[in-house]
Amino acid sequence: MNDPLSIQRRTFLARAGLSLGGAALSGLLARDGLAAGSPSPASLALAGRASGAVYPLHHPPRAKSVIFLCLAGGPSHLETFDYKPVLAQRDGQDMPESVTAGQPIAQLQGKKLVCLGPRTGFSQRGEGGALVSDLLPKLGGLSHKLAIVRSMVTEQINHDPAHTFMNCGTALSGRPSMGAWVTYGLGSEADDLPGFVVMTSKVGRNPQPIAARQWHSGFLPGQFQGVEFTTSGAPVHYVDNPPGVSAAHQRDLIDTVAALEHHRLGSVADPEIATRVKQYELAFRMQASVPQLADLSDETAETLALYGAEPGKATVGTNCLMARRLVERGVRFVHLYHSDWDHHSGIDSFLQEICPPTDQAAAALLVDLERRGLLDETLVLIGGEFGRTPMGQGNKDGIGRDHHIKGFSMALAGGGIKAGITHGETDDFGYNAIKDIVHVRDLHATMLHLLGIDHGKFTVEYQGLDAKLTGVEPAKPVTAIMA
Repeated sequence: MNDPLSIQRRTFLARAGLSLGGAALSGLLARDGLAAGSPSPASLALAGRASGAVYPLHHPPRAKSVIFLCLAGGPSHLETFDYKPVLAQRDGQDMPESVTAGQPIAQLQGKKLVCLGPRTGFSQRGEGGALVSDLLPKLGGLSHKLAIVRSMVTEQINHDPAHTFMNCGTALSGRPSMGAWVTYGLGSEADDLPGFVVMTSKVGRNPQPIAARQWHSGFLPGQFQGVEFTTSGAPVHYVDNPPGVSAAHQRDLIDTVAALEHHRLGSVADPEIATRVKQYELAFRMQASVPQLADLSDETAETLALYGAEPGKATVGTNCLMARRLVERGVRFVHLYHSDWDHHSGIDSFLQEICPPTDQAAAALLVDLERRGLLDETLVLIGGEFGRTPMGQGNKDGIGRDHHIKGFSMALAGGGIKAGITHGETDDFGYNAIKDIVHVRDLHATMLHLLGIDHGKFTVEYQGLDAKLTGVEPAKPVTAIMA
């Protein structure tokens, strides 16, 4: 029979690593640019720390939080931020083979490639006079607040792996998402809300499916996983107590479960036990905070109209308003997935349907953040997983564009971003990024830099490697778009 006072070898080693090795760990972390005493993922969860793993930060931050409005499905840069007059002139003509030879194409591979000119006009907008699509008049009117990057590139040409690459820095499923990395590194300023919140919306056609692994914590402790909120019905599943269960009864239950978990934690140093205890406590506090957060009755009629918000409906306007309310309350990362941008056919009608509410909501978010003094500390990203081809797809009545990874556009604003600039360019056809190319890894490095984190030093040991959001390939912050 085992001695009740004995512990297993693995438990002893785990405890030793968190106690006797603490001084050595502190020295190593300090040497590598992390904080003296900054914990590993396991010890961070065991310690129950609210602050992040990167403490103090590697350099002064320019932003405290991030809102990523992800236009899921791949918006066409050729109808949004990248006007191509040569492509317009060549509309209906064969695409020069010299442009596309040897390049990966999704559904058009092996087919005749014909130029498809821009489907909308472009106008100089905002105080800086940037050329922006007539489909985005409100956001274009704020172009003096934006850094428009016209030279984005990615590596994955199909939706799911491209989303995974954009969100997680790799096409491999099961890795931490960018929101998980950010909240792990920085912690959260919200005691009664998750540090990482996800919301979805759609318009019209069949939406691009988004899997929950896009906001997973991967090999980081589970407490850093994104929590999905809805703006129709209860914001979070089971946020309300069942009939007959009072807050006092719920508190007793949480205390009892936490005591059992702590008892187990005393014999098995498993970081996921600590994570569960923290999440039970957070869930209890959310029962009070979430209904208040979701109640938009304290917003003025002017604010609701500004966003085009519809309380109780999961629209892009409502979600953008909720994003402002979340960062206002200290949430670190808000990921908004707005679907239906996968326009292989019917691009004319679909853009007319989806662009107006998106344009209104995105512009309102920037205006509202600024007037509340939050824009300078909130990094806003607007874009999709890739762009669309300059070649047409489908028939004349239902023309569309295929997936495109060699050059597309994103817009950034807020914390630390240089306002009123365009960065990079594609060729005359909008096919290849040819100047100041920005890889997805560079975008991640830029985001982390603005949050005060050196992406090269922000690593977690996983399967014998120093894993990081930006991966093992070269990446660098894009200083040209920083204020």
